[in-house]
Amino acid sequence: MIGQIRGILIEKKPPEILVDVSGITYEIQVPMSTLYQLPEVGQELALHTHFVVRDDAQLLYGFFDAKDKAMFRSLIRINGVGPKMALAILSGMEVDEFVRVIRNNDVSTMVNMPGIGKKTAERLIMEMRDRLSEWETTEGSAFISGTEGLALPIKAFSKDAEMALISLGYKPQQAARAIAQVLKENLEITDSEELIRLSLKGMV
Repeated sequence: MIGQIRGILIEKKPPEILVDVSGITYEIQVPMSTLYQLPEVGQELALHTHFVVRDDAQLLYGFFDAKDKAMFRSLIRINGVGPKMALAILSGMEVDEFVRVIRNNDVSTMVNMPGIGKKTAERLIMEMRDRLSEWETTEGSAFISGTEGLALPIKAFSKDAEMALISLGYKPQQAARAIAQVLKENLEITDSEELIRLSLKGMV
C-alpha cells in the first residue's frame, strides 16, 4: 500500500500529474481540488495517496488533503461509484459542499455531476449519510449555479481545459458551453487551471 508520496512535480496534465521520486516517475490521478493547490512544476510536493490494483492496471490517486482521501475511499465503497466518478465529485465540489448536499438530501445538485443519474444520486446520498463523521467539516459553503454560455473565440489554453473536463466525464458540449461562459465573464483568465476551476463551479 502506498499511503503518501513526496517528490518533485514534473508535469501537470489534468487530471493526471507526474511526480519524480528518487528517479522513479509516478503517474497520479488527482481531483481538480488538489490540482489547484499544487506547487509549480519543478518544486517538491507531498500527497496523500490511494493505490488501486486491477487486472489490467495499477492506478495511484493523489490528494492534497487527508479529508479528500477519506471522502474518496468512502465514495468508491458505494455500489456503482468507481474511482473516476469519485474524482469527478471531488473535482466539482469541496468536501464541505458535498456534506451539505448529503445532509440536505439535495438530489438535484448531485445529478449535475457527470455520470450520476437520479437513482445513483439517491443511493449515494442515502449511503453517505452514515459516513459523514469520517471528516471534520463545516457547513455553509455556497454553490454557484451554471448558466448557458455563448461561443467565444478559442484561446490557446481552453482546449486543455475542455479535454480535462471531458476526462472527468462531462460531455463535450457541456464542457465547451461551460468554458465559453467562463471566458465570456472572465476575460482576464490566462491559464487552463483557473478556467477548469471556474467551469466546474459553473456546472454544479
